Amino acid sequence: MDHSPAGPPEFVLQPGRRQRLGDQLYGQILEQIVSGRLREGERLPSELRICEMFGVSRPVVRAALSRLRADGLVQARQGAGTFVLHRPADRLTRFAEPGQIAQFLRCVEVRLPLEAAAARLAAERRQEADLVRIEAAQAVCRRELDEGSLRVEADLAFHAAVASASGNEMFTDMLHHIQGVLSGFMRLSLNLTRTGSTARAQAVLQEHAHIQYAIVSGDAEGAETAMRFHIGQARRRMTDRNRDL
Repeated sequence: MDHSPAGPPEFVLQPGRRQRLGDQLYGQILEQIVSGRLREGERLPSELRICEMFGVSRPVVRAALSRLRADGLVQARQGAGTFVLHRPADRLTRFAEPGQIAQFLRCVEVRLPLEAAAARLAAERRQEADLVRIEAAQAVCRRELDEGSLRVEADLAFHAAVASASGNEMFTDMLHHIQGVLSGFMRLSLNLTRTGSTARAQAVLQEHAHIQYAIVSGDAEGAETAMRFHIGQARRRMTDRNRDL
């Protein structure tokens, strides 16, 4: 067995307040996959080798690999290692730094339970004024999509209107608290939608419509399910090559 020193790190991740080491490492591996330097079906280096390559600890490596698995990009095979399962569209890294993408996808984990619960309560508690706000926000989304460019502000307004309709201002406050990351996530998602097919853009609007219909109908379970599906699809659109998703 070779016990010789591993040598200096090939790439040193720099700790900082803006990006966690796990996000930076996620981004570096993602960039390798998107660029094709790590091909579908190819085995990633071992955890120990990744530690040596990037100058990070094993927990950081495990956290990054866990996130890559959760996003459907790699797959662990018992006794064989971790393999590239799926390569996203190369345009993904044109619209955001790889490390930012990790942060955006972590945002989904907060949004899913938060906005799903808000949608459920909105269906149970909505007032006429709430329905008017939701329809107004959706109308702006429809108009902008017809004009060829759905803006982040319009998408945010729809989600804010649903949160407000829950009757619990804490949902609105929490959305506001993560607005910086949320806006970045939506901007990336919408940029990918614009460069995708018309079907992809229409899917976003249709998902909004399902959420709105369930809230108007007082269908709490349907509203929660529709919101979960919408946010889940936004995540899939980010990491999938299918331009019609």
